[in-house]
Amino acid sequence: MKPLGKAVLVGIITIAVYLMVVVITTPALKPLDAINAAFQLNSIVIIGMGIGIGLQVFLSEKSKLLGCNLNMKKKTFGGNTGSTAATSFFSFFSLIPLGCCGWWLYALSLLPSIVGTGISAVLIEHSQVLSYVGLAIIFGFAGLTSYKLKREVKLQKFLSLS
Repeated sequence: MKPLGKAVLVGIITIAVYLMVVVITTPALKPLDAINAAFQLNSIVIIGMGIGIGLQVFLSEKSKLLGCNLNMKKKTFGGNTGSTAATSFFSFFSLIPLGCCGWWLYALSLLPSIVGTGISAVLIEHSQVLSYVGLAIIFGFAGLTSYKLKREVKLQKFLSLS
């Protein structure tokens, strides 16, 4: 599969999984109503995650085609996975007042016993901002991978001229 096709597919799967979690954790709303509410509040996060993860896959596949050795690949995907999980987790909090993601209320009730009341309050109060920070990290890793890929391509060209 070509890099662009694989990137688009992975981006769509990322969005589909996010929306599936919204639907599964929102039994009080019809699936379309839950998805609509999610897009109204978190469209930037939903679409941004799909694009960011798709971009990372594209860069990784492109580096394989060019024969580049990016030694940060595992670190980058680990960081992206963690950032994606955190971004999703925090973005779900903003959906709770609309009746979405009721299961997350249970997760929120456990949060103070895990990290303490003060930190829990900050995490919940600033969940939208934290979602955007996670999104910025996803794009930051993609930017770093892009930079390393360009640098590796230049190095390969230089070595082939020598």
